[in-house]
Amino acid sequence: MKKILLWSLTAVVAVTAAVGGTAALVPEATAESFLNDLTGDARAPAATITWGTCPAPPAGTQLDPKQQCGTMTTPIDYTQPRGRTITIAVSRIPATDKAKRRGVLLLNPGGPGGEALNLPSTFPASPAVAAAYDRIGFDPRGVGHSSPVTCGLTAAELIPPYPYPAPDGSIDANVAFAKSVAKRCAAKSGDLLPYLTTANTARDMDRIREALGEKTISYFGTSYGTYLGAAYATLFPKHLDRAVLDSSVDPTKMFYDNFRLESAGFAARFPDLAKYAAAHHAELKLGATPAAVTAAYTALVGRLDTHPVTVPGAPVALSGNVLRGLTTALSVSDQALPMLTGAWHAAADLAAGRATDEEIQALQQLFALADPAAGASPGVPGDNAIAAAYAVACDDVEWPRDVDVYARNVAADRRAYPLSAGALTNIWPCAFWPTEPIEAPVRVTDHGPRNILQLHNERDPLAALAAGRGMHEALGKRSVLVTVAAGGHGVYGTQGPDGCSTKAVDTFLVGGELPASDTRC
Repeated sequence: MKKILLWSLTAVVAVTAAVGGTAALVPEATAESFLNDLTGDARAPAATITWGTCPAPPAGTQLDPKQQCGTMTTPIDYTQPRGRTITIAVSRIPATDKAKRRGVLLLNPGGPGGEALNLPSTFPASPAVAAAYDRIGFDPRGVGHSSPVTCGLTAAELIPPYPYPAPDGSIDANVAFAKSVAKRCAAKSGDLLPYLTTANTARDMDRIREALGEKTISYFGTSYGTYLGAAYATLFPKHLDRAVLDSSVDPTKMFYDNFRLESAGFAARFPDLAKYAAAHHAELKLGATPAAVTAAYTALVGRLDTHPVTVPGAPVALSGNVLRGLTTALSVSDQALPMLTGAWHAAADLAAGRATDEEIQALQQLFALADPAAGASPGVPGDNAIAAAYAVACDDVEWPRDVDVYARNVAADRRAYPLSAGALTNIWPCAFWPTEPIEAPVRVTDHGPRNILQLHNERDPLAALAAGRGMHEALGKRSVLVTVAAGGHGVYGTQGPDGCSTKAVDTFLVGGELPASDTRC
């Protein structure tokens, strides 16, 4: 099953439109023109990569033997190009057909906070795309093997990653946790925090391009990775060949307001889950109709709110909020529905005191898959994915500092979208972040060539369709939007090699042909 950070959503992705912010490092000019204006000692030393073997991947990740890895240095602060540096880990798998090769394809899985060094090995490239492009992965700054940050969070603090309110709707515990995390992030990684921004990661991408000796790059990004790609397209329009943005966030709502859209996205996705469970009523016994399943699920999480149960070996008890978080995480893929609905059945049996050994093992497996630390490479802090997500979300934009804003939004969200229980509008450590943004967020515009393809499922639980349309509106004439009448987070490859969304991507990346107009699969 595809590993997606619980904010990709989940992991996270989101934050409030900037409520303020300092002056932009690169106001109305592109970063490309800004960097080109620097000469001599004002420019960072030329980027180079020495290729070799790759570090050990996360457990369960299989590397293609053709994948190579290396590192390069980049300024931690691009206003001080010859100042302090950090290390960025980069990987590649060469194009399979030198005669058909047209360039490099940089890959990003989203997050923010997702390791991407091994993405060339796991990305479902079609044979035609694999023949045409060197697939390039990299751990973004602060992530994985690229100077990873940590907040020192414990295993029990990583599940669920969403800040669910108490069963009565109180956010007092969430406020206390957010304050504590902000302090711990500053204590553990304060020297890096201000510089872990989307704009700086886009600048790192351009140094990767330079180190590879390429005039342009192509790009494929999912979830938060769509904002990173749009930022690169905005800052370096002449250096972008072709870009695919899969399951976009709204670049005008980074980050908190994107999270708020997710409540509607999950509400649109949940009927798919209920329909699947109803179709398998004979074995699951959760209800013979989607309405009955929804009622059974609502009753189950309510019972677990007041009477959590213990799953041997799990870092936390299985409460209503933990099951809600696990449900959201596994709603990203139709392939995960057997595991998810089986977990509902097992949780109901455990709560009733009749769980079998097989059901307990299924719940243990679910906890293991949902643990963000499970996706960390050996030697990388277990909380790195969440710590990096906090850093980017809090460094990119200013969040509301008034706790009452979150309390009001949570109360309204719990009424409008009870299945999410208010988690997606709740407070983050960003409300108490120790630093302010060092520059304004990248303002994505329609300035540049028409060379961006967007994909979006109509029932995406982590990036609501409204977010994808927001990205399309921001890019204007630069992009074409392909929507798919399906649920889940992540489109490419899910329809099979003959699916219309797969064909749209392959036709564009290999042949350069975009659909004539927006299309619905």
